[in-house]
Amino acid sequence: MGLRPLGRWSRVYAVVRRIPRGRVATYGQIAHLAGLGRQARQVGYALHALPWEGLAPWHRVLNARGAISLPPGSGADVTQRLRLEREGVRFDARGRVDLKRFGWKPRGATGAHPHGAVRPAARGAAPCRREERKRPPSDRGRTGHRVAGKEQRS
Repeated sequence: MGLRPLGRWSRVYAVVRRIPRGRVATYGQIAHLAGLGRQARQVGYALHALPWEGLAPWHRVLNARGAISLPPGSGADVTQRLRLEREGVRFDARGRVDLKRFGWKPRGATGAHPHGAVRPAARGAAPCRREERKRPPSDRGRTGHRVAGKEQRS
């Protein structure tokens, strides 16, 4: 069986603590760095379950669009935005942060991910789905049936 949530979550908290003031990271980026592969939702669960706010700067984690994921009107969404603005992070008119400008680029990452995220440091982490989809050309379609117009190999 996998790791208990507490073990997983402690790795998430350790990564989030590395995000410097004035910078943000995405849930997916944190998942990769914590060795969770593409399980960005687990990062959200971990941050929601923080035992106390001082354990990790949860407000520095945004969704892939650079927006706050907390429900509008919850109060926590306003708190997150105010904390980020206090650190110098700017939001556009649509409530999004420019990830190219304010995104965290960690040192010591295990290599650049082809789509801008960071490759996971842990062994056995799931590969990028785009890399999984790259297959040599075949005369068979996605269902395994022959595709019309393809020549048959001899």
